[in-house]
Amino acid sequence: MTPRQRFWHVAAAGTAFQAGSAAIDSSTIMAALILQLTGSPLAVGAVPAILRLGWLTPQNFVGYLAGRSGASMPFYAAGALGRTAAIALLATVLWLGSAAEWRPASIGAAALALWTLYAFVSGIAGVPCNDIAARAVPSNRRSRLLALRFFGGGLAALAVAALAGHFVRSTEFPVSYAAVFGIAASLMLVSSVLLVSIREPERPGISEGAESFAANFRERRTAFRKDPRFRLFVFAQCSGGAVLIAAPFYVAAAADMGLDPENIALLLGAQTSGALASNLLWGWRGDTRGKLPLMRLVSILRLAPPLILLALLFLKMPHTQILIALSVVFLLLGALANGLTIAVPGLLMEISPEHCRPAYSGYFKALTAPAFILPLLGGVVYGAIGAEAVFFLSAVSAAGQVCALLPMRTKENL
Repeated sequence: MTPRQRFWHVAAAGTAFQAGSAAIDSSTIMAALILQLTGSPLAVGAVPAILRLGWLTPQNFVGYLAGRSGASMPFYAAGALGRTAAIALLATVLWLGSAAEWRPASIGAAALALWTLYAFVSGIAGVPCNDIAARAVPSNRRSRLLALRFFGGGLAALAVAALAGHFVRSTEFPVSYAAVFGIAASLMLVSSVLLVSIREPERPGISEGAESFAANFRERRTAFRKDPRFRLFVFAQCSGGAVLIAAPFYVAAAADMGLDPENIALLLGAQTSGALASNLLWGWRGDTRGKLPLMRLVSILRLAPPLILLALLFLKMPHTQILIALSVVFLLLGALANGLTIAVPGLLMEISPEHCRPAYSGYFKALTAPAFILPLLGGVVYGAIGAEAVFFLSAVSAAGQVCALLPMRTKENL
């Protein structure tokens, strides 16, 4: 393929995946499903924790294997097609469980098990996808690529949100969610086929170094000590992961304030609209001002959603005003999540040596993985102390991310 064809294939694959991901969003659709099936704050907190931990854990090993083999596409194909199958199985279980009149708790346990399978299999695709995209698209077009991916994916996700709202209102629970997950599986299949169909660009060189994984890990640990930019970025991302302690509890807080489950699709639409509206801004800023300034801006703005939620919890407001305020919060959450998705991989690509980018990517995600299990702790805090404590901790973590990014420098910022 020509560079132009590769650009559009990668963008289209990302668009389809973005739309499919919206249909199983961990902070709206999946959190609402588990809340209705189990009623447990701990189970709700487990949803994003499982997703992030499962997504990040395999990547250290896959980064090593892909770096040594010189080929990322086989790993991507296994992970991408595997995650599609996991979501299709989840849709099937919800449909069969409803038809067989399983207990809600049993369906919830099965849903969490398949969600775990999805998360860990999906993690296999992460590093190879980034590596393939980085070699297929030059640096000065990557922010544009990511922005285009999320713009197209956002438009498709708005349609998904509308369909989700229709199914939730008109179809019996949990068959309504089975239909939504069926849409997600179809979109993910399209994404997988599009990216697998391109010819993998050649890598400048296979990573040199130790033959064993343990020795390779020791080499990268040395890189962590000697590379201050990489080290600061790890600290910043760990703080950023801690911000997500509140992610699934925006929906739970909305339920506590009297919002019906039917409003979840509306909040998903607001979140998707925020992501869509911010795409061009993030892409332009990342390519013209640099990835590090973009990352700093997004990290500062991440203070807003938990602080707004804290204000809502302390104020007594009519139902309509609460719904409007929560829609604004989810609009911000969508815009900021999209900004992070553009800024984090872009900055990681920039500070990673080209010849060992898969190894750096895998190591980075392994080091930051523990921070992403904090939503599980959030479930404990939510149940024991209350929503206020969860959102306060999220705001403190956002401030920590800002502090970690301030002393960081890249080549373009020296």
